[in-house]
Amino acid sequence: MAFEKHGLAQESINTIRFLSADSIQRARSGHPGLPMGAAPMAYVLWMNHLKFDPANPRWIDRDRFVLSAGHGSALLYSMLHLTGSGISIEDLKQFRQMGSKTPGHPENFMTPEVEATTGPLGQGFANAVGMAVAEAHLAAVYNRNGKEVINHYTYVLAGDGDLMEGISYEAASLAGHLKLGKLIVLYDDNGISLAGTTSLTFTENITSRFEAAGWQVISVADGNDIDAIDDAIVAAKIEKSKPTLIRVKTIIGYGSPKKAGTYHSHGAPLGEEELIAAKKALGWEFDEPFIVPEEVRKHMADFAVNGAKAFADWKRCFDAYSCEFPIQAGEIESRFCGDVPQDLFDDIPMFDMDEGKIATRVASEKVMQYLGERLPDLFGGCADLNPSTFAWLKGKGDFQPPDIKPENVQGEIGGQWDYTGRNLHFGVREHAMGAIAVGMALHGGFIPFTGTFFIFSDYMRPAIRLAALSRLRVIFVFSHDSIGVGEDGPTHQPVEQLMSLRAVPNLNVIRPADANEVIEAWRVALSERETPTALVLSRQNLPIIDRDKCLTAEGLANGGYVLWQSGDGMPTAIIIATGSEVAITMEAAEKIASEGVNVRVVSMPCWRLFDQQDTEYREMVLPSEVKKRVAVEAGNSAGWEKYVGLDGIIIGMDSFGASAPGGQLFEKFGITAQEVYLAVSCIIQKGE
Repeated sequence: MAFEKHGLAQESINTIRFLSADSIQRARSGHPGLPMGAAPMAYVLWMNHLKFDPANPRWIDRDRFVLSAGHGSALLYSMLHLTGSGISIEDLKQFRQMGSKTPGHPENFMTPEVEATTGPLGQGFANAVGMAVAEAHLAAVYNRNGKEVINHYTYVLAGDGDLMEGISYEAASLAGHLKLGKLIVLYDDNGISLAGTTSLTFTENITSRFEAAGWQVISVADGNDIDAIDDAIVAAKIEKSKPTLIRVKTIIGYGSPKKAGTYHSHGAPLGEEELIAAKKALGWEFDEPFIVPEEVRKHMADFAVNGAKAFADWKRCFDAYSCEFPIQAGEIESRFCGDVPQDLFDDIPMFDMDEGKIATRVASEKVMQYLGERLPDLFGGCADLNPSTFAWLKGKGDFQPPDIKPENVQGEIGGQWDYTGRNLHFGVREHAMGAIAVGMALHGGFIPFTGTFFIFSDYMRPAIRLAALSRLRVIFVFSHDSIGVGEDGPTHQPVEQLMSLRAVPNLNVIRPADANEVIEAWRVALSERETPTALVLSRQNLPIIDRDKCLTAEGLANGGYVLWQSGDGMPTAIIIATGSEVAITMEAAEKIASEGVNVRVVSMPCWRLFDQQDTEYREMVLPSEVKKRVAVEAGNSAGWEKYVGLDGIIIGMDSFGASAPGGQLFEKFGITAQEVYLAVSCIIQKGE
């Protein structure tokens, strides 16, 4: 479709520009540069390509649009208003205000039409790769007999800052390898970042970089040439075997006489006088803000009409599909509903003490194989560490481009080698891995998991934080949880990571004490639909707790529970521990009990879940009158004061580890049953 460059299309583009600039000016805060420069490409994408029904914003087969350059949120809100979504003029006037549907950066949980919470640059780019993976997998699994019930594109609007961030290249490299042809990135190539021109820092050949990564690159020389933008998107959609980067050369702050093309238009309102001057320069006839000409409103209403038609066409297709393939149709609906079967864990075998010691990473592997047979939406992979973390679904296939399998390939998991595979090899790309998993969760229809060593959660932290902020069920599997890593030394021994992740709101950090707590940890992770989970697992073998003398592992769901007590009534002392240190604590407690002391052991695998329990339950587990408390954990000790009090003793790690066998390290750093025994004995004597 060709556009009239100086007719209704241009009037619509200027409406987008000035609704955005007016919102920012009213808020006295925001980023006008991107909306004013990128408005033409947004207009072309929405009006000519984006398959989206405003009346059904969570329609399964809609195209996904991700504003990776989230600081340009005013552009997105203006588009949503003009195309009939649930953003009103009043919402635009409330831009960046408390409780509004138009926050400073897009938030998926505040605005239903927003696909991804973006702002930290590069994250949205990687989220979009996850969405494209999701589309490719679902299409390969479910499309039948010409009935393409899954067939949509993922579009991204990214800026220079997005492409500077390392995460974007990690994600782009993987996307090129996977040949994700339905991923299209519109690059707002304006040569300006917040602090100045990109010539200060960013002079590489972007085209060559992306082509080397297996992308198609198309250049548009003039960001106001809407026909050229349209042609580029058409060409991108024709290319099925490569993702596409469309370089659109724009002018940041376009139309502003003094600030266009400068970094001064990036991150601050234009100012009243400059905004008026910009409107005059672009021939805008209206003095008052927030004006939508009637002919523009009627014209852009076509988007909703076309979206409704696209949805109706898909619905007819899906209804016919349901008649022919009722099992598959039901499975699709169930996946996007997000529920897990209530009886999912009914037949799972519990671990028995007779099996001997077992690392919790190995126990998790066994649980995952059980779940993988029953949850088709469980999908994920590792950052080149699946033989060590055991976070994989054996025999469920490798998610790979559906062409000829390379000769002599090593490391495949088994099963199909195509887009139906449920194991994604992320490579050594932890940051992108986390954000891609977030993108899959945002897409819907998946319970994504990732796997790596716990120390490398540092590389993933921004993505983990956004999973928590976005209220997503993503399961981050971390093995090698402490100095128990051993000989790899302090570079690979997590010390501060437990406390660091516990500080993230809406994130369950669960460190199971034994194999049966692992089962319960997975049960919790799958039940939390709006909360991600970090499963923190041991490399070393741990004894299976004797549940004949200890309470059931189901107590894990409460975050902390009374595992064992030597006598009845109020205990004299309480020892609290997590993970591998629970077994150490039990050994010490039994020795103390042999001396006639009534001692209680509390397993505390998840602080957040425990803190969510009511006062009565928490008081039952940790009676306030019992002041003699010791906490034991092979991690940084900060924070344990909330459970042991200022008079309690904390046995932990307040230094880095060392390179030696794990058992020797626990001895060196004083995390042993003997040290726990001495600490409890000391605190009891001190109180007498």
